Amino acid sequence: MSDFHKLTVASVDALTPNSVVLTFDIPAALATTFSYKAGQYITIKHSINGQEVRRAYSISSAPSSGKLTVGIKKVEDGTFSVYANEEIKAGDVLEVMPPEGRFTFESNQETQNIAAFAAGSGITPIMSIAQTVLEANNDNTFVLVYGNKKPEETMYHAQIVALQEKYGERFYVQFVYSKVSEPDCLFGRIETSTVNLILKNKFKGVSFNDFYLCGPEAMINTVSDTLKSNGVSEANIHFELFTTSDTEDTVAENLDGKTKIEVLVDDETFSFEMDQKTLVLDAVLKQDIDAPYSCQGGVCSSCIARVTEGKAEMVKNQILTDSEVAEGLILTCQAHPTTSTLKVDYDDV
Repeated sequence: MSDFHKLTVASVDALTPNSVVLTFDIPAALATTFSYKAGQYITIKHSINGQEVRRAYSISSAPSSGKLTVGIKKVEDGTFSVYANEEIKAGDVLEVMPPEGRFTFESNQETQNIAAFAAGSGITPIMSIAQTVLEANNDNTFVLVYGNKKPEETMYHAQIVALQEKYGERFYVQFVYSKVSEPDCLFGRIETSTVNLILKNKFKGVSFNDFYLCGPEAMINTVSDTLKSNGVSEANIHFELFTTSDTEDTVAENLDGKTKIEVLVDDETFSFEMDQKTLVLDAVLKQDIDAPYSCQGGVCSSCIARVTEGKAEMVKNQILTDSEVAEGLILTCQAHPTTSTLKVDYDDV
């Protein structure tokens, strides 16, 4: 199920003092495998100091570019992000899983007005989405609100300016800086007043089709709540978390039994017994079963599986819709079995 392919890094380019963009060389034989929709991500697997590390990174290039690029911001005490910024060079080979993810844009050929709110490295998938929206229809418009500490720490700043020059009034950008005051930029963070400025002032007469939010959980919650208070349907608000707050595992506190679990992965069935206090994905990986996963924190969608028998309860869920949960889908990295038997299917998702 974890279908990784070895890809060569074609180039490594600095974006800011603490971020780089990696471009991968995609062999002709893998062109279809690595085709993607705007907004999707890839999972990179690599061994660092003898330990396997997996990380999910959003694709920043547009599907029309014929390239596959990801932006990686160095995180303090990070493992792969530090390695990517300091060690990776052109010619290196990394194991990469084909693109996946639900935070996507697909043109419907009609005129669309799209708005996005991003902070920090949350701009990465938005770059792909923005370019795709603007290319899809000559009447499409894209409004971007982008928050950072200061200009020199703003990922893709030059590329965003280039998009402004290319698309003129069809592409509007509102930069927001929390550490410095700049002409024509807002000072502070993206908050309720920022959203209202866009909806009720600068673009008062514009009817937006969809909103894309990407960044820290607090920002996403603020923007989403403000949009809904302005009458925007939840169905038109799409978000992807790059970081999330820790959630206390209250589910495990009330469990103290064993579960006989059956796992279907790549048409192969595995059976074993696990503690209910253990998360399903953790138990599966302990059995050396090659189940798909990436973040293990409930912010990507790599580990989704379907419950076909028994029940499981998730500690948190910020990805699956209510209808998907109702039909049996779970994030296995967040789920505890709550019945004596449980069957999960990674193939039927």
